[in-house]
Amino acid sequence: MSKLTGDEREDIPKSKFALPDERKYPVEDKAHARNAKARAAQQEKAGNLSAADKRTVDAKADRVLKGR
Repeated sequence: MSKLTGDEREDIPKSKFALPDERKYPVEDKAHARNAKARAAQQEKAGNLSAADKRTVDAKADRVLKGR
């Protein structure tokens, strides 16, 4: 994955983020979806992400991974 500039990240539609209001956890393709699930698990374990938000990230990433 290449690094994005701030402007490039802003160009990604909100619908491509698992937490669109915060523009966190991009899930635009399968690689990003897998990464989002892993990062969400880490952040939940560290106490920086709620269980409900982790479930949201997992659900959105699973839809991308299953091709929906």
